[in-house]
Amino acid sequence: MRVAFVGKGGSGKTTLSALFARQLARSGAPVLAVDGDINQHLAEALDPAADTAPFEAPPLAAHLSDLKDLLRGTNARIASREAMVKTTPPGRGSRLLRLLGDDELHTRHVQRVGGVPLMVTGEFDESDLGVACYHSKLGAVELYLSHLVDGPGEYLVMDMTAGADAFASGLFTRFDMTFLVAEPTRKGVSVYRQYRDNAREFGIPLAVVGNKVTGEDDLLFLKEEVGDDLLTHLVVSPWVRSAERGRPQGELEEPNRHALRLLRETVDAREKNWPAMHRHAVEFHLRNARAWADAATGQDLAAQVDPEFVPGPASLH
Repeated sequence: MRVAFVGKGGSGKTTLSALFARQLARSGAPVLAVDGDINQHLAEALDPAADTAPFEAPPLAAHLSDLKDLLRGTNARIASREAMVKTTPPGRGSRLLRLLGDDELHTRHVQRVGGVPLMVTGEFDESDLGVACYHSKLGAVELYLSHLVDGPGEYLVMDMTAGADAFASGLFTRFDMTFLVAEPTRKGVSVYRQYRDNAREFGIPLAVVGNKVTGEDDLLFLKEEVGDDLLTHLVVSPWVRSAERGRPQGELEEPNRHALRLLRETVDAREKNWPAMHRHAVEFHLRNARAWADAATGQDLAAQVDPEFVPGPASLH
């Protein structure tokens, strides 16, 4: 199952992404954490006691051309890497990936941090200023997710870009469950309203996780603002504070561990819907083709859609 953590900057989505991924890894479940935020801090959150930057594997976006060559495989509908855009869906002949499979992509780009396999999209740095947008980097992970066939009991946990930036592409449709992290403030729930409306339009499951809750007043505010979408909440955590200082002490508090267990139960209760996920991928590909990609490539990219293909476990054989 694929899980996205979203929310405004500073809401704690990176922290919750790390806590959730670590919980899954410690249970023995196959899990891959993906840092898709413009500010790459997930590695630090996964291993807060590390004295130095622990992540050395290259970002996915740094090898986009190689990624395209790998994923298009022998798909006759994709003429070249230049004709493959971030929304190009898989078809017959495409190279499909297993989560943490024994392939060149995972070997190159995945590194264990704090006991959790981690892959990063890449930071937005000075060389990108004025010539690129961060969504071009997210295009690499969008292609990765489109060609990933995750199996039962497997988890991908992604720390998404802050705010509503994910709606600049079809990336938000690539997940089985989206958790929106919201502080008990007006700003904290503002992103929720944007996500709620877009999620409902496409049938994307969304649940709100309150964070940094100090008491009943905070909880009541969240319930009034988000209603039944409020799944659970985490209280202000001394453990998180000590971890953010690089000196985690003791264990995460039981109310917060209970909240993480509830998140997993919610994810596990979902049923994988490969046809719907692929349908969304095709819809956003056709939108992008009409809006810019046909003109950019000089091709009719609608022809890349394979009407006889739906990804899923059966497509691996």
